Amino acid sequence: MDYLLTDGQKMIQELSRKIAQEKVAPVAAKYDITEEFPWDVLKVIADSDLFAIFVPVEYGGIGGGVLDLCIATEELSRACGGIAVCYAASALGTFPIILFGNEEQKKKYLPDLASGKKIAAFGLTEPEAGSDASAIKTTARKEGDHYVLNGTKHFITNGAEAQIYTIVAMTDKTKGARGASAFIVEKGTKGFTFGKKEEKLGIRASITSELVFTDCKIPKENLLSKEGMGFIITMKTFDMSRPGVAAQALGIAQGALDHTVKYAKERHQFGKAISSFQGIQWMLADMATEVEAARSLVYSVARMVDSGKTGVSKESAMAKLFASDVAMKVTTDAVQIFGGYGYMKDYPVEKFMRDAKITQIYEGTNQIQRNIIALQLIKEMAK
Repeated sequence: MDYLLTDGQKMIQELSRKIAQEKVAPVAAKYDITEEFPWDVLKVIADSDLFAIFVPVEYGGIGGGVLDLCIATEELSRACGGIAVCYAASALGTFPIILFGNEEQKKKYLPDLASGKKIAAFGLTEPEAGSDASAIKTTARKEGDHYVLNGTKHFITNGAEAQIYTIVAMTDKTKGARGASAFIVEKGTKGFTFGKKEEKLGIRASITSELVFTDCKIPKENLLSKEGMGFIITMKTFDMSRPGVAAQALGIAQGALDHTVKYAKERHQFGKAISSFQGIQWMLADMATEVEAARSLVYSVARMVDSGKTGVSKESAMAKLFASDVAMKVTTDAVQIFGGYGYMKDYPVEKFMRDAKITQIYEGTNQIQRNIIALQLIKEMAK
């Protein structure tokens, strides 16, 4: 389908696809095995200015929007969901600064993030605060010109590899969710260390680890917006970032479909290519239709976010929910069409299936997305 992309967006698509084919695909299996962070690939991405596409021009960026980010993320994910999320997760950590940072914070942090000289991470999840984000226990206590952070974040994408972190911590526990605040924390700050590095089912090129704060002092100037804005910042950030997760899922699904169509044309059984069998054709048709439907929704929601429209939580949740469910179904069907070979690491689709699963879980499980959609729908109908 023709999504009427601008010339600039077509250039992003072509460039990202070229990087995916020439730099990501050849090393995807290696990084899946070694679980090393793909700094060499991220340098290529940085040198190509892809980190700059979603950052405003006045801070060293290109001034694009969420759709631009989705296009790049989709193309990179067609080759490797793990390497792609290293890129996309930096956007997740950057969005709070773009949305809520003051002029001094933006000037200090965004140029290095736009250039890819530094990458970002977002710290919300804790051992006892996953879907129930309001249950976070990390605290930030104000002492004079500083805040003192104590607590642990886990399952943090880009974990110990990032240099800039946006961290949500409680500044007033008596206020519940309204007592949370958001802070910018730099790697190397005294009292900020890293805990367990997780071993994962998929996206193994992405580093996921604990962030540990022990009497970690940060300047009061590192507070984003004002105290008590932590969960508003989080929700507004997710409204912008969930289409990116959807784009990752979309790319994984498209990549699996690409491999499957090629395999179905090459694989012969009963004297014929299996692509000639109606049972296989119907599976491929459903897979392709589902992928295109997901792309239509993701691009539409991304455009909606870029338009500046407020109140897009329902639509962002829909994009993330639908695209990730499609990714799981399409990759599962891809393994089925490959048969026994699909189950083997000699072929790429088992990795696509493993990578797809996390898109149904992080940045809010798909059950949480359904809650968001339903509650917003009910609220709208009550008006």
